Amino acid sequence: MAAPPSTASACSGERWPPLESSPDVFNQFMWSLGVPQGEAEVHDVYGLDYDVLAMVPQPVLAVIFCFPDPPESSSHPPQEVLATERKQETSDDVYFIKQIESLGNACGTIALLHAVGNACSESLLDNSCLDLFFKSTASMDPYERARVFEKDDDIARAHSLAASAGDTELPDDVEEHYICFVALNGTLHELDGMNGGPIKHGSTSPESLLQDAVHIIKDIMHKIPNSMNFNVMVLSRTPK
Repeated sequence: MAAPPSTASACSGERWPPLESSPDVFNQFMWSLGVPQGEAEVHDVYGLDYDVLAMVPQPVLAVIFCFPDPPESSSHPPQEVLATERKQETSDDVYFIKQIESLGNACGTIALLHAVGNACSESLLDNSCLDLFFKSTASMDPYERARVFEKDDDIARAHSLAASAGDTELPDDVEEHYICFVALNGTLHELDGMNGGPIKHGSTSPESLLQDAVHIIKDIMHKIPNSMNFNVMVLSRTPK
């Protein structure tokens, strides 16, 4: 989701164009930043029924969900209000980046950083782009991390290359937004950079992460009944 309009929006849109919701795009992007190819891979989820979910490569490390922004009305309150109603809180155990206004359409990259930073950061190539980024921002708060992220030219260049690699030409004013779900310490966390912090959704496990996240995803889809523009991907560990 793009940040609210401002005098900085044109510049931020050029630096952080939208990403196509495609495993090919996310994999090449992720691998170029320092996730080893033999360690993890992004896959499409082709349906939300139990039988289809059972075919998704395991183990699932994170779930990435792309969906349209709900309209702002009495029946569809703004996203920040919905988040406040769902136990939004800050946790030192969860790596979280705030999507500040100047980050434009960086939500896809932020979702990917949330996935990698909470699920497989220990496997990054030494001194790679993400290895250096996570180490340098480990003790920072979500806003401080956002400022470092905003100024990271290496990640911005990789983001732009990933944005140009998709098969679909996307406008800068896209209406879709990316969020991420991870399992940490037995709890399902929803990570959305547009919110003030992670949202806890109860207990989960690495084995049930996908099914538990799908329950939340279906609830979000139910709140946006007039759209079919949804996509679910998973970050799965590559079998050895």
